[in-house]
This record gives sequence, structure tokens and C-alpha cells, in this order.
Amino acid sequence: MAASGSSQPDKPSLRQLAADYLVHAQTERRLADGTLVNYRRDLDDLLQRAEALGAAPIESLHIRRWAAQLHAGGMSPRAIAARLSAWRSFFRWMGRLGYVAANPVQDVRAPKAARPLPKALSVDQAVALAAYVPQESTRSSRPHQAEPFATRSARAHAIAELLYSCGLRVSELTGLDVRASPTARGWIDWDAAEATVTGKGDKRRSVPIGRPALLALQQWLKVRTSLLRPGADADAQAALFLGARGGRITPQRVWLELREQACAAGLDARVHPHMLRHSFASHVLQSSGDLRAVQELLGHSSIATTQVYTRLDFQHLAKVYDAAHPRARKKP
Repeated sequence: MAASGSSQPDKPSLRQLAADYLVHAQTERRLADGTLVNYRRDLDDLLQRAEALGAAPIESLHIRRWAAQLHAGGMSPRAIAARLSAWRSFFRWMGRLGYVAANPVQDVRAPKAARPLPKALSVDQAVALAAYVPQESTRSSRPHQAEPFATRSARAHAIAELLYSCGLRVSELTGLDVRASPTARGWIDWDAAEATVTGKGDKRRSVPIGRPALLALQQWLKVRTSLLRPGADADAQAALFLGARGGRITPQRVWLELREQACAAGLDARVHPHMLRHSFASHVLQSSGDLRAVQELLGHSSIATTQVYTRLDFQHLAKVYDAAHPRARKKP
């Protein structure tokens, strides 16, 4: 039996069912207080809309119309998706109790959200970060940084250079070994100056390493062995980047050290490894205009994923136009 906004003798009203569902969500699903507040607001909205239907059942066409009205009213796609999720859960619960034969929200989706542009550093910022070599005076007093300063400094410099030089994901960087082996997921080909990595979907690719990054890696290799512990396992012996405890460095440690490196280099941006990947892609595209090459370098399976960088490139061109063209829009 379909749900309606009016009371019927063979079942509770929709409003009573909504109240019962909130009790169920609190006591059985044990949802957080904040989530319950949101659910109550979303169900109140549903009840008000259902009352306008009178005795008519709620159908998918009504849900679609209401979602469109929310969108037209300025609600964000993400908020609409959350509201539809609350409605969908409510009708699913009613279906389990036999109060509705079908869920009218089941196949209704929120409007597609605009894909935000990835954040990238400017060329000057990215080069300054990659080239920055920490000095002893910038050393942090954090306990986890008790390893020799020269070791930590060389590692931080090599990581920043390699991320920007190759556009690697942080998981690809931490998975690198010093050299190729049958079990390696990634390695450095020192003669060819290339990094071979295994990305998403176990897709393998090779990326050129710029000369500054290669020199930074060679400096890191000179101190890397000081972190190897006696009896280190095979993975630690093979890993290119080691942490303070002598094991393969973790993505979390890369995130932390890159942020500290950026602060020491004077960057006010909240830098993270993927920001350097975005910067790599944006800067290569700005210089070459070769979208297909950027796709291959990033290891994207679809060029549609890479096309977001054409929007970054257009923003760059628009800034140049506004700054240089005599008839461009300028502030009065």
C-alpha cells in the first residue's frame, strides 16, 4: 500500500510513521544526535510536501519534482542528496513493515554536483618547495623527529622533488623500491632516469624523472642506509624511502613531512602530496598543451578524468588575458 499524507484505518498516518521511524533510528540504528536532527528536519519537509497531495500516494514523479524544487531554491546537490537519502531510508523501513509496496525514492538521484577544481600551486611556489633544502635552524623539536637531521632533510627534499617531478600519487611514491625486482610494485631505473609505478587498477606506467629530482634522490641514497636496522626485513631493505623506525615510509608520514617542508619553505598553502600531483599536471599542460601526454603521465584510464586540468589551464589563460589585453575586464 502506498504512503499518503492522510490517516487511514488500516495503518498509522505518515506523520505517526515518521515519528516511529525516528525512534527506530535512535534506539535501534543508534544514529548520532546530529544525524537525528538532520533526519527530523528532512522528514518534516517530506510530511509538509505529502500533505499537499491529500490522499494521493507518494510516487517517484513527486520525489523528482520535490528534488527539482529544492535545487531551484538554491539547495546544493550534496544537501539534496542527503535529504533524498533520509527519505529513501524512511521508505525502505516502511517497506520492511509492509506499509509501502515500492520505494518511490529508490531510483531518484540528486542533481550532479559541479566538480571542484583541484588545488594547485603556482609554478614559482612548486619550484620553491621542490628546491627547498631544510636547514638545521628550521628543525622541529617534535619527538618523532629524533632521527639525524641530515637524514630527514635529504628525505624531505627528495620526496618533494620526486612528487613534483613525476606527479606521483602518495601510494605510488611510498611503494617505490630502490631497484627493480620480481616482487616490486615500483622502482627507480637510475640509468634511464625513470620511475616505474603501479597505480590504480594495478596499471603500471613509467614516468621520467627530472635532473633536480634525480640529484636529490642520489643525495638521499647516501644517508638512506643509516636508517636500516640490523636484521631488517626484505621490504625495508628494498624500500626507497624509509621512516625513522627503519621500515618503509607510510603515506601519513609523507603528508606530515611535506606539510612541515612547505611551512619551512615559507608557503602559506596547506600543501599535501596530491596538490603537487595537481601542480605537476597543470604546469605540464600549460607548457605543452598536450592533454593526452598528461593523461599518460598521470596514469588516468580515461581522458575525461584528465580534462579537469584544461579548466585550470583556462583559468591561467584568463588571468593572462585580463592582465594584458587592452580591452579586458579591469577593475575601475
